[in-house]
Amino acid sequence: MSERRETATLGGGCFWCLDAAYREIDGVTAVISGYSGGRRPNPTYQQVCTGATGHAEVVQVEFDPDALSYADVLDIFWAIHDPTTRDRQGADVGTQYRSVIFYRDDDQRRAAEASRDAIQQLWPRPVVTEIVPLEAFYPAEEYHQNYFARNPSQGYCQVVINPKLKKLRESHAARIRASA
Repeated sequence: MSERRETATLGGGCFWCLDAAYREIDGVTAVISGYSGGRRPNPTYQQVCTGATGHAEVVQVEFDPDALSYADVLDIFWAIHDPTTRDRQGADVGTQYRSVIFYRDDDQRRAAEASRDAIQQLWPRPVVTEIVPLEAFYPAEEYHQNYFARNPSQGYCQVVINPKLKKLRESHAARIRASA
């Protein structure tokens, strides 16, 4: 792997799901669960869960662009959640679960918009994913980091995350790291 790193910040439902998925991808060097897109600085999980902060649960994905492109990161994002449901993924409902891409610069914005336009062709319903500038990222509490690996037998992990990982492993087999 090269020394270069890029970062993507994405929300697609519960951050535990995205965290678990991106940790399996070759070329991803770090994943941090957190909060973005709201008004309150340094929010807590309890505050974000109320929906009153405006923050979404997100993951910050650091990756090696020589091994994995930003377009590849976005391709995985579209594969692991439903971008046509506003403010929800499955039973997780609220603005904190919205589908959103936070871009860092014009290149990421253009890539995200092109990716969204391309993915729209595959969905019969409108893609509602927001594409907005990243203003701030706040890491979530430690117990949310790498949640799936630390709690694999927990009910949510078995019922919600495991099926997403199975789908990811099938649809992106070439991208799964050997140790996953």
